[in-house]
Amino acid sequence: MDSQTLLAELPRLRRYARALVGERCAADDLVQDTLERAWARFGQWRADGDLRPWLFAIMHNLRMDQLRKPRLDLVPIDDDVPELPVRANQSDRIEVADLAAALAQLPEEQRAVLLLVTLEEMRYADVASTLGIAVGTVMSRLSRGREHLRQILAGEVPSPQLRVVR
Repeated sequence: MDSQTLLAELPRLRRYARALVGERCAADDLVQDTLERAWARFGQWRADGDLRPWLFAIMHNLRMDQLRKPRLDLVPIDDDVPELPVRANQSDRIEVADLAAALAQLPEEQRAVLLLVTLEEMRYADVASTLGIAVGTVMSRLSRGREHLRQILAGEVPSPQLRVVR
């Protein structure tokens, strides 16, 4: 692995981090931390393995570490962030905002699996190795995540599926 191989994965890492974290600055920090850890632990990567699942596993583990840490409330300093140009069709923007809000409501486990499979187009086996879970768990979380997302976007109140066990 050289720096060019690592940098070739940068757009995918940024896209996944942005979808996972939500904020551009926090996503960039997560990508930077991921690349730093990957470069420092280059010896742990199997040369015969695929680089992308290894990098996503590092990112996933860093994100889980972030979620476990207590957070400080931050106040943005720069309020004059320029707006990005938007296509004339405003309904696309509303739909994307609705989807982002719905994704943010999903549990972290379901959101991670859903984003890796749909956004990053990773195979179930790669997602399983990335997140350190079984392939069956990937399929289960994906199914539950898709259903939960459908309910949120349809305006239905997702109800927990609880059973009485005797």
